[in-house]
Amino acid sequence: MAHGDYATNAALVGKVGAQALADKLKIEGVEKVEVVGKFINFFLARQELVPKEQEIPQIYAGKLTLVEYTSPNLFKPLHIGNLISTVLGESIARVYEATGAEVKRLSFPSDIGPTIAKGVWGLQKLNLDPSDIAQLGQAYVTGNEAFENDEAGKKEIDEINTALYEDSNPQWSELRRKGIETSRKSLDELCSRLGTVFDKEYFESEAAPIGKNIVLSHLEDGIFEKSDGAVVYPGERDGLHTRVFLNSKGLPTYEAKDIGLFDLKRKAYPNFDITITDTGPEQAEYFKVLYAAIRRVFPDTAGKTLLHSAHGMLKLTTGKMSSRKGNVITGESLLVDLTQAAKEKMQGRDLKDADKTAEQIAVGAIKYAILKQGSGRDIIFDPEKSLSLEGDSGPYLQYARVRAVSLLRAAKEAAVVAGTQDAPEHASVLERTLIHYPEQVARAAKEMEPHYVTTYLTELAGAFNSWYASNKVIGGPNPHYGVYLAAAFERTMSQGLHVLGIPAPEEM
Repeated sequence: MAHGDYATNAALVGKVGAQALADKLKIEGVEKVEVVGKFINFFLARQELVPKEQEIPQIYAGKLTLVEYTSPNLFKPLHIGNLISTVLGESIARVYEATGAEVKRLSFPSDIGPTIAKGVWGLQKLNLDPSDIAQLGQAYVTGNEAFENDEAGKKEIDEINTALYEDSNPQWSELRRKGIETSRKSLDELCSRLGTVFDKEYFESEAAPIGKNIVLSHLEDGIFEKSDGAVVYPGERDGLHTRVFLNSKGLPTYEAKDIGLFDLKRKAYPNFDITITDTGPEQAEYFKVLYAAIRRVFPDTAGKTLLHSAHGMLKLTTGKMSSRKGNVITGESLLVDLTQAAKEKMQGRDLKDADKTAEQIAVGAIKYAILKQGSGRDIIFDPEKSLSLEGDSGPYLQYARVRAVSLLRAAKEAAVVAGTQDAPEHASVLERTLIHYPEQVARAAKEMEPHYVTTYLTELAGAFNSWYASNKVIGGPNPHYGVYLAAAFERTMSQGLHVLGIPAPEEM
């Protein structure tokens, strides 16, 4: 690598100062130090580049971390936009685990409120089956259309919403119960296929009354205030904005529900150190106010870290989607379509379990497309490119690992044992790339940005493929070291794919 194995611009006193500092640096394991402009480049000694078991900095060792993600509105299919939270949240959980944290995965689906009321109204109006997830989606679209464009329909939906909170209409409550059951089953199945299993699942119906009572109990001490019949948190005193926690009808808003949720979480995990909530980008300011309110309501949060991860939006190359309008592609249908496309690409190959491999490739394609971007940036998903083996895709990483597994299998059959006794004089780009895995995982955890790992693995796969293409391992001049290096690559790639939540097929 032309710019060294490590570099720093710490010597900002100009080239003379940087050179003077470089001349004084005598660091064990560093073969050469050179100055380029204001930068000091460090080149490791040959022995330092021989791959070893890599230890990821345990920066969150012993920290109990709550990661909340995949918290959709129920009563409709999970559309592909919701996949971002599932994929990103799971990877954030894994980078924290890799850096020493004890992680609890939490979800907070919306099972009561206007969305559910619209769905119940639609089920009743169209006489649809609440046990069918597709019909639930149809009911919601119909209810939302009425809510936005029909005054009578809006009034009926508002009545249903109030009745559901009060559990005062058995027929509506039963439709809600059946719809929630169907939605949860569909959600659990999809999350399981994507590699996510939650430790706890909380519901808005559970958190809402708790949050309402907490808000009301803090009127006297001035944390919350009455305003035009509603109850608000005056965020201006924190340099933020005011938000409504109870509306004029006395019903809890999302804000009050999140207060209730926090109370549930702190009671279930009283010793937590960090809590992270992943949502869409439009909630960034919302969480600033929410966390300010939580700090006042729960003084024992002093010393605890409250974080919000805001992800971008997912769009297809064909344009936008909206579950309110019905032009939605579900996460399940996307996974099915990509799995089928992957199977077609593998036609003619003798695979032991083509169905399993095809789904692993599809999951890898979806996750990579989401995790290659910084969390706040929108993602344009191209289904065709996502399955490419030519680079910048999940299957590209998976296939590089499969090639290494195949090489190791062939070496075993040829009785070539891994070793360092025949290591070449000069290190390869592959070796110089391998050493950076631990720092990339640590950086991803510190910044809640798994894309650092994704970018690194893409570079690593490219380095391996170039090395593989230009070096004959079995029967070559360095067979033992070649196998040793292939094993180090396979181990690092497998660990990295796990951190991203991307499956590692044994064959492709």
